[in-house]
Amino acid sequence: MTQQNGLLNFSAKEGLLPREEMLETKHEKTPITIGIPKENKDIERRVPLVPDAVNLLVENNHKVIIERGAGLQARFDDMAYADAGATLVSDKEQVYSADIILKIAPPEPAEIDLLSKHKTIFSTISLQNSSREYFKALMDKRVNAVAYDFIQDKTERFPVVQSMSEIVGTTAVFVAAEYLSDPNFGKGMLLGGFPGIKPAEVIIIGSGTVAEYAARTAIGMGASVKIFDNSIYKLRNIQINLGTRLFTSVLQPQVLEKALIDADVVISAKYSVTGDTACIIPEDTVKKMKEGSVIVDVSIDQGGCFETSYPTTHVKPVFVKHGVTHYCVPNMASRVPHTASYSLSNILSSVLLDMGEAGGLERYLKLNFPFSKGVYIFNGKLTNRNIGEHFSLPSRDLELILAAFH
Repeated sequence: MTQQNGLLNFSAKEGLLPREEMLETKHEKTPITIGIPKENKDIERRVPLVPDAVNLLVENNHKVIIERGAGLQARFDDMAYADAGATLVSDKEQVYSADIILKIAPPEPAEIDLLSKHKTIFSTISLQNSSREYFKALMDKRVNAVAYDFIQDKTERFPVVQSMSEIVGTTAVFVAAEYLSDPNFGKGMLLGGFPGIKPAEVIIIGSGTVAEYAARTAIGMGASVKIFDNSIYKLRNIQINLGTRLFTSVLQPQVLEKALIDADVVISAKYSVTGDTACIIPEDTVKKMKEGSVIVDVSIDQGGCFETSYPTTHVKPVFVKHGVTHYCVPNMASRVPHTASYSLSNILSSVLLDMGEAGGLERYLKLNFPFSKGVYIFNGKLTNRNIGEHFSLPSRDLELILAAFH
């Protein structure tokens, strides 16, 4: 018995016996200061937080600084933000003094200059329109940068991309219908079919969320819809989601070209996780399309699906090439900024509240691994391998960097 007691005492001293699991100490809630600058109205009309979301954050002891006029393009006036508890300022530097800056468009050089060490900036990202110098400038500022495009949820989906894609898919059909009915840009033709009148032929390239919502809207308007993609699984899935049988095909060049020649509307909705969609429709095919037909190149964010496409703006959204009207606005969700702002705000307000509860950005990244995938720069270090390879920049693993933080 004495020997056994001695062994137990020795085991306890040397740590051989099992101990209670030590849970990580809960950190106190951290108030966050959030800054919302005014966007360039020719590029972007959305706002990341609507007044209701601002009020929710303020009620939870966070502070929101917003530049005057930031919500006007989305039909949210300054008074609505003031009533919600936001601090309105005219000086952009005051906005960038916040802990977290929420933007929509990627920061421009002048805005990067306003950033200071350890600040966090949320925005979209566009590899097609970015450069090595752009990422170097952010890294040199020693900031944290989060891309809406890369944020994931616990189901490994991209919540911001999905919510915007639903809006874009629906909007793309309304845009196509508008220009198709225009006697100058289109054919003076309605998208839907009527008794005794052939419905418009709508071709959708892609079978993701944008394609699904575009197809749902076009079918609801009475159009004839055909969907092309190189994934049989996705084609089968979109039929299931739509709850109807419709024409689907793999991207077989001859079949696709014939469909494009007969089409009244083409919506390209191919999406690449690497941020680079290769051109798949040559200019020779566009030349064969019917005069007055309409192309809505949603994929222009990643370079476009048509050889004839190039980015346009909300001020001048379309151009005509070979008799075909091209709509190639990169941020199409901004065409309906009020609706899109609400959708984005629902996601961001929840993230910011959880971040405050976790005790700040670093601890939130440790607790929420899917969200951490949205971080592409942390403390001045590039943490996204795809960006690093694309621009020949060194990248590091975010988990290893976070392990150094206590």
